[in-house]
Amino acid sequence: QLSLYDALGLAGSAVVIVAYFATQKGWLAATNWKFPFANLIGCVLIITSLWADWNLSAFVVEVFWLAISIYGLVRARRARSR
Repeated sequence: QLSLYDALGLAGSAVVIVAYFATQKGWLAATNWKFPFANLIGCVLIITSLWADWNLSAFVVEVFWLAISIYGLVRARRARSR
């Protein structure tokens, strides 16, 4: 049976994968705020899943993913305000 934490982690993985696929297909620009936002949501869901089944290396990757996503959101906001 799938636990809530596993379901959240899988949902987060799906969000990240779909966002990446959408950029590769040209449906979503990497400079569009929706791309780092999707990555941020996916990252937070994956980090949440790590509370149930801790993995240090996965956590480190997700912390960097979180920081890069926040950077992308800030950059997109600055570009929109110009």
